[in-house]
Amino acid sequence: MVEYGHGVAEGAGSFSGSHGGGGGGGDWGATLANSLGTAVHTVSSLPPELVLLLIVVIVGGLIFLKRAF
Repeated sequence: MVEYGHGVAEGAGSFSGSHGGGGGGGDWGATLANSLGTAVHTVSSLPPELVLLLIVVIVGGLIFLKRAF
């Protein structure tokens, strides 16, 4: 976009800390909710065997952390 005069505005926006220049959005709550929704969808679409394996891995990890600390 430099040839249309947007090079300075977009470049300056990325260095000044604003959300211009193709940076991500500033809404952390929406990002967290979207990530949580994606994780729930991913787990809900797994076959039952993998869900059971995931539960075993999580419980095993929690037991490991409990013993480590």
